[in-house]
Amino acid sequence: MTPNTKVQFILFDTILPAEPFMKRWKEYTRSSNSDADVTLQQSSHHGGFRYIAQHRFAREEVQFVFAKEKRSSRIPQESIRSQMAGGYAISQAGRLSDTGPGERKVFAFITDPATDLTIFKDLSRQGQLNIYEPYYENCKYCFILEYFVKRKPAGGLVEQLKNLEIMDAAVYQECKIPKSLNMTQNEKAFYVWPSV
Repeated sequence: MTPNTKVQFILFDTILPAEPFMKRWKEYTRSSNSDADVTLQQSSHHGGFRYIAQHRFAREEVQFVFAKEKRSSRIPQESIRSQMAGGYAISQAGRLSDTGPGERKVFAFITDPATDLTIFKDLSRQGQLNIYEPYYENCKYCFILEYFVKRKPAGGLVEQLKNLEIMDAAVYQECKIPKSLNMTQNEKAFYVWPSV
């Protein structure tokens, strides 16, 4: 990842643990280049799980496609609720690689555009901090904070963030995306070329 990378965030809420969720991941139609550099994280969330997918793009213009395919089967499946958080640019890059052994990510989502980020930057002494700001106008959050911390202090950082009236902050563990889930040729047909 480079500092001028654009990141598309997608949130998933479900009761499915990682392995069954990964199998269902293939049900989503994606732009052909959207899985070139994607990181998927999992956290416990309201009795289930929340997954965050970070799709990174190094190019300036990208039209991102990510949608659930229609099912023809009548077999009931556990629901996966997805929300597009939008496209973001890195305004502060503390770390441009994924988590290492014994590390976790803490994500905090801020909706108030007048938020003073100084306090949140001070909390990054326990690890490294990436700050994302909206790249597109219709983004769900004003800021997304991504802290890279060791496993033990991660829970304490979440508590500190919640004391600062951040309602949506949690510890996430990276999920490995199996190579077998790469896109097929049919899925590549859904690619939307960037506008010029």
